[in-house]
Amino acid sequence: MTGSSATNAQNVQGKRGNEQIAVRVFGGPSALIEFGGLTFLTDPAFDAPGEYPIGENRFLTKTAPATIDPADLGPIDAVLLSHDEHPDNLDHSGRALLADVPLVLTTPSGAGRLGGTSRGLAPWESLDLPRPGGGTVTVTATPAQHGPEGCEPITGEVVGFVLTAADLPTVYVSGDNASLTVVEKIAARVGPVDTAVLFAGAARTPLFDGALLTLDSAQAAEAASILGARRVVPVHFDSWGHFTEGRTALIDAFTAAGLIDRLELA
Repeated sequence: MTGSSATNAQNVQGKRGNEQIAVRVFGGPSALIEFGGLTFLTDPAFDAPGEYPIGENRFLTKTAPATIDPADLGPIDAVLLSHDEHPDNLDHSGRALLADVPLVLTTPSGAGRLGGTSRGLAPWESLDLPRPGGGTVTVTATPAQHGPEGCEPITGEVVGFVLTAADLPTVYVSGDNASLTVVEKIAARVGPVDTAVLFAGAARTPLFDGALLTLDSAQAAEAASILGARRVVPVHFDSWGHFTEGRTALIDAFTAAGLIDRLELA
Protein backbone atom coordinates (compact mmCIF):
# COMPACT_ATOMS: atom_id res chain seq x y z
CA MET A 1 0.00 0.00 0.00
CA THR A 2 1.36 3.43 -0.89
CA GLY A 3 1.85 6.10 1.75
CA SER A 4 -1.16 8.12 0.56
CA SER A 5 -3.34 4.98 0.40
CA ALA A 6 -2.28 4.01 3.90
CA THR A 7 -3.14 7.48 5.16
CA ASN A 8 -6.55 7.34 3.47
CA ALA A 9 -7.24 3.94 4.99
CA GLN A 10 -6.25 5.20 8.44
CA ASN A 11 -8.48 8.26 8.06
CA VAL A 12 -11.46 6.13 7.03
CA GLN A 13 -10.82 3.68 9.85
CA GLY A 14 -10.60 6.57 12.29
CA LYS A 15 -13.98 7.90 11.19
CA ARG A 16 -15.62 4.48 11.32
CA GLY A 17 -15.43 4.04 15.07
CA ASN A 18 -18.68 2.50 16.23
CA GLU A 19 -20.75 4.45 13.69
CA GLN A 20 -23.25 2.27 11.86
CA ILE A 21 -24.91 3.83 8.84
CA ALA A 22 -28.53 2.66 8.74
CA VAL A 23 -29.54 1.15 5.40
CA ARG A 24 -33.01 -0.34 4.89
CA VAL A 25 -33.66 -2.31 1.71
CA PHE A 26 -37.20 -2.67 0.31
CA GLY A 27 -36.66 -4.89 -2.74
CA GLY A 28 -35.49 -3.97 -6.20
CA PRO A 29 -33.26 -0.87 -6.22
CA SER A 30 -34.95 1.00 -3.38
CA ALA A 31 -33.13 1.55 -0.10
CA LEU A 32 -33.31 4.17 2.62
CA ILE A 33 -29.97 5.48 3.89
CA GLU A 34 -29.69 7.55 7.08
CA PHE A 35 -26.53 9.63 6.87
CA GLY A 36 -25.52 12.66 8.90
CA GLY A 37 -29.06 13.37 10.03
CA LEU A 38 -30.35 13.26 6.45
CA THR A 39 -32.48 10.59 4.80
CA PHE A 40 -31.62 9.47 1.28
CA LEU A 41 -33.74 7.16 -0.90
CA THR A 42 -32.23 5.27 -3.82
CA ASP A 43 -34.11 4.61 -7.09
CA PRO A 44 -37.77 4.58 -5.99
CA ALA A 45 -39.73 1.69 -7.52
CA PHE A 46 -42.78 0.64 -5.50
CA ASP A 47 -45.35 -0.45 -8.10
CA ALA A 48 -47.17 -3.78 -7.97
CA PRO A 49 -45.87 -6.70 -10.06
CA GLY A 50 -46.62 -6.54 -13.76
CA GLU A 51 -45.15 -5.88 -17.19
CA TYR A 52 -43.51 -2.57 -18.06
CA PRO A 53 -42.85 -1.60 -21.70
CA ILE A 54 -39.31 -0.52 -22.57
CA GLY A 55 -39.68 -0.28 -26.33
CA GLU A 56 -41.48 -1.85 -29.23
CA ASN A 57 -42.56 -5.36 -28.20
CA ARG A 58 -40.12 -5.34 -25.27
CA PHE A 59 -41.03 -5.49 -21.59
CA LEU A 60 -39.48 -5.76 -18.16
CA THR A 61 -41.44 -7.94 -15.75
CA LYS A 62 -41.75 -7.13 -12.07
CA THR A 63 -42.26 -10.33 -10.09
CA ALA A 64 -42.65 -9.18 -6.48
CA PRO A 65 -43.89 -6.07 -4.67
CA ALA A 66 -41.73 -3.80 -2.52
CA THR A 67 -41.72 -4.56 1.19
CA ILE A 68 -42.97 -1.09 2.12
CA ASP A 69 -45.64 1.31 0.94
CA PRO A 70 -44.06 4.62 -0.10
CA ALA A 71 -46.50 6.41 2.21
CA ASP A 72 -44.73 4.72 5.14
CA LEU A 73 -41.21 5.89 4.25
CA GLY A 74 -41.40 9.08 6.28
CA PRO A 75 -39.73 12.37 5.30
CA ILE A 76 -37.02 12.08 2.65
CA ASP A 77 -34.37 14.76 2.23
CA ALA A 78 -33.07 13.63 -1.15
CA VAL A 79 -33.55 10.91 -3.73
CA LEU A 80 -30.40 9.44 -5.26
CA LEU A 81 -31.70 8.42 -8.69
CA SER A 82 -29.21 6.52 -10.82
CA HIS A 83 -31.34 7.07 -13.94
CA ASP A 84 -34.91 7.80 -14.90
CA GLU A 85 -35.32 5.95 -18.21
CA HIS A 86 -35.95 2.37 -17.00
CA PRO A 87 -39.06 1.37 -15.03
CA ASP A 88 -37.15 -0.96 -12.72
CA ASN A 89 -35.31 2.10 -11.38
CA LEU A 90 -38.13 4.64 -11.49
CA ASP A 91 -41.70 3.42 -11.90
CA HIS A 92 -45.08 5.14 -11.72
CA SER A 93 -45.24 5.30 -7.92
CA GLY A 94 -41.62 6.42 -7.82
CA ARG A 95 -42.35 9.30 -10.17
CA ALA A 96 -45.31 10.33 -8.01
CA LEU A 97 -43.10 10.27 -4.92
CA LEU A 98 -40.57 12.67 -6.51
CA ALA A 99 -43.14 15.47 -6.42
CA ASP A 100 -42.97 15.51 -2.60
CA VAL A 101 -39.17 15.29 -2.26
CA PRO A 102 -37.20 18.54 -1.83
CA LEU A 103 -34.24 17.33 -3.90
CA VAL A 104 -33.72 14.66 -6.56
CA LEU A 105 -30.11 14.08 -7.59
CA THR A 106 -29.67 12.29 -10.90
CA THR A 107 -27.98 12.51 -14.29
CA PRO A 108 -27.89 15.86 -16.12
CA SER A 109 -30.11 14.50 -18.91
CA GLY A 110 -32.48 12.95 -16.36
CA ALA A 111 -32.85 16.25 -14.53
CA GLY A 112 -33.80 17.85 -17.83
CA ARG A 113 -36.53 15.27 -18.40
CA LEU A 114 -37.85 15.25 -14.84
CA GLY A 115 -37.79 18.94 -13.98
CA GLY A 116 -39.26 19.85 -10.60
CA THR A 117 -36.75 19.57 -7.76
CA SER A 118 -34.33 17.43 -9.73
CA ARG A 119 -30.72 18.46 -10.14
CA GLY A 120 -28.25 16.82 -12.48
CA LEU A 121 -24.75 15.92 -11.37
CA ALA A 122 -22.06 14.99 -13.88
CA PRO A 123 -19.48 12.40 -12.77
CA TRP A 124 -17.27 13.81 -9.98
CA GLU A 125 -19.46 16.87 -9.50
CA SER A 126 -20.30 17.45 -5.81
CA LEU A 127 -23.05 19.13 -3.84
CA ASP A 128 -22.96 20.05 -0.15
CA LEU A 129 -26.18 19.58 1.81
CA PRO A 130 -26.68 21.19 5.24
CA ARG A 131 -27.05 18.82 8.19
CA PRO A 132 -29.71 19.44 10.85
CA GLY A 133 -27.13 19.82 13.62
CA GLY A 134 -24.68 21.86 11.58
CA GLY A 135 -22.02 20.91 9.10
CA THR A 136 -22.61 19.37 5.70
CA VAL A 137 -22.99 16.09 3.86
CA THR A 138 -21.23 16.05 0.50
CA VAL A 139 -22.85 14.08 -2.31
CA THR A 140 -20.44 13.32 -5.14
CA ALA A 141 -21.60 11.80 -8.41
CA THR A 142 -19.61 8.85 -9.72
CA PRO A 143 -19.50 7.23 -13.16
CA ALA A 144 -21.53 4.10 -13.93
CA GLN A 145 -21.69 1.89 -17.03
CA HIS A 146 -25.05 0.16 -17.48
CA GLY A 147 -23.87 -2.62 -19.80
CA PRO A 148 -20.89 -3.51 -21.95
CA GLU A 149 -18.41 -0.96 -23.28
CA GLY A 150 -20.16 1.56 -25.54
CA CYS A 151 -23.64 0.86 -24.14
CA GLU A 152 -24.51 4.48 -23.34
CA PRO A 153 -26.32 5.38 -26.59
CA ILE A 154 -28.74 2.51 -25.90
CA THR A 155 -28.99 2.23 -22.10
CA GLY A 156 -28.60 5.96 -21.48
CA GLU A 157 -26.80 8.03 -18.90
CA VAL A 158 -26.39 6.49 -15.43
CA VAL A 159 -24.79 7.84 -12.26
CA GLY A 160 -23.68 6.53 -8.87
CA PHE A 161 -23.06 8.47 -5.67
CA VAL A 162 -20.62 8.80 -2.79
CA LEU A 163 -21.76 10.28 0.55
CA THR A 164 -19.12 11.84 2.78
CA ALA A 165 -18.97 13.99 5.91
CA ALA A 166 -16.11 15.08 8.12
CA ASP A 167 -17.07 12.79 11.00
CA LEU A 168 -18.74 9.88 9.20
CA PRO A 169 -17.66 6.79 7.25
CA THR A 170 -17.95 6.94 3.47
CA VAL A 171 -20.95 5.40 1.68
CA TYR A 172 -20.91 4.43 -2.01
CA VAL A 173 -24.09 3.79 -4.01
CA SER A 174 -23.20 2.17 -7.32
CA GLY A 175 -26.35 2.64 -9.39
CA ASP A 176 -26.71 0.27 -12.34
CA ASN A 177 -23.06 -0.41 -13.13
CA ALA A 178 -21.61 -3.47 -14.86
CA SER A 179 -17.95 -2.43 -15.06
CA LEU A 180 -15.21 -3.30 -12.58
CA THR A 181 -12.96 -0.86 -14.44
CA VAL A 182 -15.35 1.87 -13.36
CA VAL A 183 -15.19 0.55 -9.78
CA GLU A 184 -11.38 0.71 -9.90
CA LYS A 185 -11.51 4.34 -10.99
CA ILE A 186 -13.90 5.18 -8.15
CA ALA A 187 -11.73 3.39 -5.59
CA ALA A 188 -8.66 5.27 -6.82
CA ARG A 189 -10.48 8.58 -6.51
CA VAL A 190 -12.33 8.24 -3.19
CA GLY A 191 -10.17 5.71 -1.36
CA PRO A 192 -11.56 2.93 0.83
CA VAL A 193 -15.29 3.11 1.52
CA ASP A 194 -17.04 1.86 4.60
CA THR A 195 -20.45 0.87 3.20
CA ALA A 196 -21.00 -0.08 -0.44
CA VAL A 197 -24.60 -0.27 -1.64
CA LEU A 198 -24.06 -2.37 -4.76
CA PHE A 199 -26.64 -2.89 -7.48
CA ALA A 200 -26.14 -6.56 -8.33
CA GLY A 201 -28.36 -9.32 -9.75
CA ALA A 202 -26.51 -10.02 -13.03
CA ALA A 203 -29.24 -8.29 -15.02
CA ARG A 204 -29.47 -9.53 -18.61
CA THR A 205 -31.84 -8.80 -21.50
CA PRO A 206 -31.72 -9.54 -25.24
CA LEU A 207 -30.62 -5.92 -25.73
CA PHE A 208 -26.91 -6.83 -25.77
CA ASP A 209 -27.23 -10.56 -26.50
CA GLY A 210 -27.38 -11.34 -22.79
CA ALA A 211 -24.34 -9.29 -21.75
CA LEU A 212 -24.38 -8.11 -18.15
CA LEU A 213 -26.21 -4.86 -17.44
CA THR A 214 -25.30 -4.89 -13.74
CA LEU A 215 -22.67 -6.66 -11.66
CA ASP A 216 -23.00 -10.40 -11.20
CA SER A 217 -22.39 -11.87 -7.75
CA ALA A 218 -18.71 -12.68 -8.26
CA GLN A 219 -18.12 -9.18 -9.59
CA ALA A 220 -19.94 -7.69 -6.61
CA ALA A 221 -17.54 -9.53 -4.31
CA GLU A 222 -14.59 -8.31 -6.37
CA ALA A 223 -15.96 -4.76 -6.26
CA ALA A 224 -16.13 -5.01 -2.47
CA SER A 225 -12.46 -6.00 -2.41
CA ILE A 226 -11.45 -3.22 -4.82
CA LEU A 227 -13.31 -0.63 -2.74
CA GLY A 228 -11.95 -1.94 0.55
CA ALA A 229 -15.55 -1.97 1.75
CA ARG A 230 -16.10 -3.08 5.32
CA ARG A 231 -19.78 -3.66 4.62
CA VAL A 232 -21.70 -4.47 1.43
CA VAL A 233 -25.46 -4.00 1.16
CA PRO A 234 -26.64 -5.50 -2.16
CA VAL A 235 -29.78 -4.15 -3.83
CA HIS A 236 -31.52 -4.62 -7.16
CA PHE A 237 -31.01 -8.38 -7.33
CA ASP A 238 -34.62 -9.44 -6.84
CA SER A 239 -38.23 -8.61 -7.74
CA TRP A 240 -37.61 -8.41 -11.52
CA GLY A 241 -37.50 -11.15 -14.13
CA HIS A 242 -34.34 -9.95 -15.87
CA PHE A 243 -32.14 -10.61 -12.83
CA THR A 244 -30.32 -13.91 -13.27
CA GLU A 245 -28.65 -14.16 -9.84
CA GLY A 246 -30.16 -13.63 -6.42
CA ARG A 247 -29.51 -14.09 -2.73
CA THR A 248 -28.01 -17.59 -2.94
CA ALA A 249 -25.54 -16.59 -5.65
CA LEU A 250 -24.45 -13.58 -3.61
CA ILE A 251 -23.86 -15.68 -0.50
CA ASP A 252 -21.91 -18.26 -2.52
CA ALA A 253 -19.76 -15.64 -4.26
CA PHE A 254 -18.90 -13.72 -1.09
CA THR A 255 -18.17 -16.98 0.72
CA ALA A 256 -15.84 -18.10 -2.08
CA ALA A 257 -14.06 -14.73 -1.97
CA GLY A 258 -13.63 -14.93 1.81
CA LEU A 259 -15.80 -11.84 2.26
CA ILE A 260 -19.02 -13.29 3.65
CA ASP A 261 -18.53 -11.34 6.89
CA ARG A 262 -18.92 -8.12 4.87
CA LEU A 263 -22.20 -9.08 3.19
CA GLU A 264 -25.38 -7.67 4.72
CA LEU A 265 -28.60 -9.06 3.26
CA ALA A 266 -32.01 -7.79 4.32
